[in-house]
Amino acid sequence: MKLIKLDAIDSTNEFLKGLSSNQTIENFTVVTAESQTKGKGQMGAKWVSESGKNLIMSVLVKGFLLGNNQLFDINIATAVSVIQALETFNIPELSIKWPNDIMSYNKKIGGILIENSLKSNGTITSIVGLGLNVNQTNFEHLPKASSLAAICSIAFDKEELLFKIVEKLEENIQFWHQNKQALWEDFTNKLFKKGIPMPFANANQQNFMGIIQGVNLIGKLQILLEDDSVSEFDIKEVQMLY
Repeated sequence: MKLIKLDAIDSTNEFLKGLSSNQTIENFTVVTAESQTKGKGQMGAKWVSESGKNLIMSVLVKGFLLGNNQLFDINIATAVSVIQALETFNIPELSIKWPNDIMSYNKKIGGILIENSLKSNGTITSIVGLGLNVNQTNFEHLPKASSLAAICSIAFDKEELLFKIVEKLEENIQFWHQNKQALWEDFTNKLFKKGIPMPFANANQQNFMGIIQGVNLIGKLQILLEDDSVSEFDIKEVQMLY
């Protein structure tokens, strides 16, 4: 694993994307920064992080995805790897809020952003970005956010966390074909509020009740509705009201 440490950058994902397009770099190269000015979340949402307090990282993954029908596999491998790594630090009540938020109890502690690009030779390269709230404790204007330090009342070593997360990611990708079913089951079982009746809002801001069942093979969220039918929703087509 090659580690590139930066002080401040607009986006670790953008930096690593530019690096990989201009030169050949080794698989699982990691870029980390103390702060970033243009951190991104899902669908262009902004990711804000207090300088020096949190883990901001991007990992290059190549040779894993073999087609567009497998794109959600990298989400599965990444989210489960982060959960497995955090479990070794005894972070309590971990779950995955579909599709890519990492939760502890009812609080968001991290977010994953994966950007895939199709190369001219037909291969797919993934930039796996992770923002993890580690030692930041002030979330005055973010009532649904928290951090490892706030939840566990101790400070954490960001580099130790980084190495454990990348170790788990490499391991899960290396053994993906043997463990694919188990990792998908882990992801499904770790879904935030799975099996619990919850209020949702659809894209037209109409509220409805439903129960999360799982995700389909392309990553759409499956929700059991009050009429006993199961509907599938893409990102931004549904919002959980919690």
